[in-house]
Amino acid sequence: MREREPALSLALYHLFKWTVVSPLLHSYFRGQIYGAEHVPARGRLIVVANHASDFDPPILSSCVRRPVSYMAKEELFQVPVLSHAIRLYGAYPVKRGSADRSAIRAALAQLEAGWAVGVFPQGTRSSDGRISIPKLGAALLAAKSQSPLLPVSLWGTEFIVTKGRKLPQPVPITVRIGAPIPPPPNSDRLQLEAVTQQYVDIIHAMHDLGR
Repeated sequence: MREREPALSLALYHLFKWTVVSPLLHSYFRGQIYGAEHVPARGRLIVVANHASDFDPPILSSCVRRPVSYMAKEELFQVPVLSHAIRLYGAYPVKRGSADRSAIRAALAQLEAGWAVGVFPQGTRSSDGRISIPKLGAALLAAKSQSPLLPVSLWGTEFIVTKGRKLPQPVPITVRIGAPIPPPPNSDRLQLEAVTQQYVDIIHAMHDLGR
């Protein structure tokens, strides 16, 4: 098992972070980040966060100070140049409508390759930035790989693009990162539900702190 993502991917991450994402986050969105010291610099890690905007993945990756691998629909990997680029940035293909087993296998492979893997527990964006119906996939992934879970709250991203507006609005964004949570000892459903509720409660508590 690798301890870090490939060197080229790490270099591209820092290039994109420091030339695009971080300047926008700290100037246009007046971003504030708390708890970055909780993030392990290397090793297997599952980043779990609330999800309210298409801007969440790059913001999340920038704030945890290491590349984060996300699933992406399989069709994107059929475009030659795009496919190579998004693989370098850590994306892995999942068939639309496929069973959760396919996504779990792909994510486990990324963890074995040294990536941190990002999971939005609700699976879709929410209008209020909260996690109303969390799925058990992140906890199952943690149990199978024995990777810690890192809870992250993204506050304010639901207002970046609102109905009737096409351009991102300069709203204040606050990111809070909690301490890592140990993985469930096994894949028993009660264990998965308990850990899922634990990190959801932590994310909501951080989100309730607001700005």
